[in-house]
Amino acid sequence: MLPMLSLLLLLLPGLQAARAHDLKVVTEEYPPYNLVENGKVTGFSTEVVEAVLKELGLAVPIQVMPWARAYDVARNADNVLIYSIARTPEREKLFKWVGVVAPSEWALYAMRSSSIKLQTLDDARKYQIATVNEDVGEQFLVSKGFVIGKNLQSSNKYEFNYDKLKVGRVDLWVANDLVAHHLVRRDGGDPAQLLARTLALPDLGGPGLYMAFGAKTSDAMVERFKKGLETIKKNGKYEALKKKWL
Repeated sequence: MLPMLSLLLLLLPGLQAARAHDLKVVTEEYPPYNLVENGKVTGFSTEVVEAVLKELGLAVPIQVMPWARAYDVARNADNVLIYSIARTPEREKLFKWVGVVAPSEWALYAMRSSSIKLQTLDDARKYQIATVNEDVGEQFLVSKGFVIGKNLQSSNKYEFNYDKLKVGRVDLWVANDLVAHHLVRRDGGDPAQLLARTLALPDLGGPGLYMAFGAKTSDAMVERFKKGLETIKKNGKYEALKKKWL
């Protein structure tokens, strides 16, 4: 009979494979954090997540889907990792938070050619604002009394919102700074020339964007990923990716 340690060593690869098989990783198109290029999921947050998976010895494909679907899947199933997700009081108990994968700052944007001036969030209530279904920007504005279909126009993709802003279908766009600038550049424009950052929204940024599991996931799984993220931040991999992308 094999000693117990030897038996465990023989079984370990199978156990790891089972865990990898059970694990799902979901995200959305949210450039430059997460995006699909030439059929491959990439971006700053994506490469951070991939580095953590590699550190843990896991090979798991990343599934890209509309944010509302990714959010629902992660929230209601176990062993589903979601990124890049903002941590808010409303979401706090819905997820188990692994850690920050990327910096994040938010604002209300207008086209620079517009005459819109905002001193407070209340000043924005009379305007039409582009949001993304169930993302943190939309949730934040709804929590402040804005209404979808009244002064919020909800889409399922971020690039749709810039298109709406350009052609005047909306007056404002609630967006993450890096995402807004990336989409304008991808469209062939210069953010400094085209966009006006009319009102900063510091309550939305927080410490950054996270990777997280739904509340049904075991604490052991979450702790394993926390250690993996801590490791790549200590060994320099995270900073190298930050210099590459940001």
